[in-house]
Amino acid sequence: MDDVQQTGRGTSRGGDEVSELDKAIIEQLQSDGRRPYTRIAAELGVSEAAVRARTNRLIERGVLQIVGVTDPLKLGYDQMALIGVRCEGEDLLPAADAIADLPEVIYVVVTAGAFDLLVEVVCRDNESLLAFLTEKLRRVPGVVATETFVYLRIVKQSYHWGKP
Repeated sequence: MDDVQQTGRGTSRGGDEVSELDKAIIEQLQSDGRRPYTRIAAELGVSEAAVRARTNRLIERGVLQIVGVTDPLKLGYDQMALIGVRCEGEDLLPAADAIADLPEVIYVVVTAGAFDLLVEVVCRDNESLLAFLTEKLRRVPGVVATETFVYLRIVKQSYHWGKP
């Protein structure tokens, strides 16, 4: 049987290590996801083929995603919020899955503490957020309480981690 472990962020294969070269490639791509493999290879002193193969392997293993990140405010989505959700015990994971399927939701984590879930949403405006809360989120089976933290200003949002 394949040695695959389910984690909160996807799957990981036992024995698959991320090498120092892999980490250096990731750092280059975190700086600029459109950086050409030839440039990365030159900066790291390896072949373009090695960079391409390692990047593809990191993507296939779920270690790396290369995506365009947008600013919701510049796209007309003026209301962002973090919502703490309390669920009934046996309904926690089904509720998390149902919430994750809602189009306004961009982030869901199961937590320990005052809330069972933390949910980040992006809505067009206050009316859209209100509709999301009342017509969608609070109707998910298992959701017993919510607390909404509306974003007034994002001071820092970073996708650069794992650097020494």
